[in-house]
Amino acid sequence: MTKKLIKVMDTSFRDGFQSVFGARVLTKDFMPAVAAAKEAGIRYFEFGGGARFQSLYFYCQEDAFDMMDTFRKTVGPDVELQTLARGVNVVGLDSQSSEIINLHAKMFKKHGTTTIRNFDALNDINNLKYSGQCIVNNGLKHQATITMMELPPGCEGTEAHTPDFYEKVLRQIMDSGVHFDSLCFKDASGTSCPSKVEETIRRARALLGNDFHITFHGHETAGNGVAAYLAALRGGANGLDLAMQPVSGGTCQPDIITMWHALKGTDYDLGIDLKKIYEAEKVFQECMKDYMMPPESRAVNPAIIFSPMPGGALTANTQMMRDNGTLDKFPQLIAEMENVVKKGGYGTSVTPVSQFYVQQAMSNVMFGTWKKITEGYGKMVLGYFGKTPVAPDPEIVKIASEQLKLEPTTKTVLEINDANPKKSIKAHTETLQANNLPVTDENIFIVAACGDKGVAYLKGEAKLGIRKNEPAKAAASKGSSNGMNVTLNGKTYAVKLDGNKATVNGKTYDFTTGELNANTSAAPASSGAGTKVVAPLNGVINRILVNVGDQVAVDQVVFVVEAMKMEIEVKSPAAGTVSAIIASKGANVVNGQEVLTLN
Repeated sequence: MTKKLIKVMDTSFRDGFQSVFGARVLTKDFMPAVAAAKEAGIRYFEFGGGARFQSLYFYCQEDAFDMMDTFRKTVGPDVELQTLARGVNVVGLDSQSSEIINLHAKMFKKHGTTTIRNFDALNDINNLKYSGQCIVNNGLKHQATITMMELPPGCEGTEAHTPDFYEKVLRQIMDSGVHFDSLCFKDASGTSCPSKVEETIRRARALLGNDFHITFHGHETAGNGVAAYLAALRGGANGLDLAMQPVSGGTCQPDIITMWHALKGTDYDLGIDLKKIYEAEKVFQECMKDYMMPPESRAVNPAIIFSPMPGGALTANTQMMRDNGTLDKFPQLIAEMENVVKKGGYGTSVTPVSQFYVQQAMSNVMFGTWKKITEGYGKMVLGYFGKTPVAPDPEIVKIASEQLKLEPTTKTVLEINDANPKKSIKAHTETLQANNLPVTDENIFIVAACGDKGVAYLKGEAKLGIRKNEPAKAAASKGSSNGMNVTLNGKTYAVKLDGNKATVNGKTYDFTTGELNANTSAAPASSGAGTKVVAPLNGVINRILVNVGDQVAVDQVVFVVEAMKMEIEVKSPAAGTVSAIIASKGANVVNGQEVLTLN
């Protein structure tokens, strides 16, 4: 009996990196693994897009387009390379204008992409139509995508996230007139129960016919991955997203070898050479051996069904919480996720909506429930990212409108963004010119997708933010001359000093000592008298908006703290004159730390 061949896409080098390492991996470190996978017979890779695009500029000091070119050169011209796009958001958390959405498809085609998986976290067809058409018009294959998740316990009874709901979305895609070459059901949180996966894909197969390519994308985060994959095959899927060790399993996709084993004795075949894949995994593990492996990325966490939190968001945010000293808040964050999902209209917990959920949940934990509406979550419930599957809670809409000083809207995202001159190619061109940077299509897109951080990269000012296992930590524990264990507020830190660098628990910081020159806007660690304006949570000073000597009014924004991928505007508690600025842009601060002083 001839077995049914299942098309495998290796997600290791996009979703694997995003789900395990927060997308922070250097090209030179993993490219030998790509070559090994290609030699093992892999002919279909996910190689970019999603959070991986921004992370290369934000944390790796690398150009994503250069990475894509290197990847294509390594695998050759005949291998299928796929990227992930977030509909009107393309590869960022913010949405874009029509010009930038089209430029995205043009640039990704130019730099080696074969197929773009195109999804919208709200499953709003208006966010998929134009982006899909741009993909097709630029000569790429278009994989239309429907995003899935399981509703948290206690949220049952809504019309969202049922087989009926997913069938309705598919019919809308089919009726839109936009061509699509394949279909993906994407469950970024790995929470969809197998019976729902099977029924949903069975209905899609009935609508699309026997030969159409339908793939399923899940995660092992909640321990549900292999079961959901088997259900997808029973429903009629003929493609699966799988990964390789050391990133497979946990917060990522099931391992290729694990899935091969699960299919023994069935009518399905992955079409792989098991021993060659095993050897490729050894190469990949060797490539990644120096990278810090977050323990939560390797674990099955049943609590995820209460959140739900996708693999890419989970490790990216737990790593940030670890950096900021707030990891102890993680259980509270998970518990609060149910509340923000329910009140926010049941958008799928996948980027960017998953980040909106996480940001708002963290804000509720840190500042009190609904005391501070984050910009992304607030704009979502107000309609600025499209139509949510279910109408958001009216009270939350009211609070968001008041805090953000925005009225709810029913306009499409493209209507809003195309009317905003700041989102135009012309505006991004002017930004490049103002910073004496070359005006190229690539640079225009980098600035559009990455904002100020994109400009910083292009100017050579980006900081390296990858996380590797530092020999310094081991040296400190052995009591070397410049290494020590420091206990502060009951917590112990491994510290190593090396010139103007300090490594704390494996993360390296630059610092300077000595006298301040006359032009430095600074003050002692504590300013003494006056009104102190402090950091509201652990994070990094993103921007300081005032100078020493400036007059400020009550509630004027004076600096911005970045934490958990959100920017927190800090307002002055009083009117006065800025007498001292203690922390500088890029400095790490803790909750309650003085940043500036008013007299």
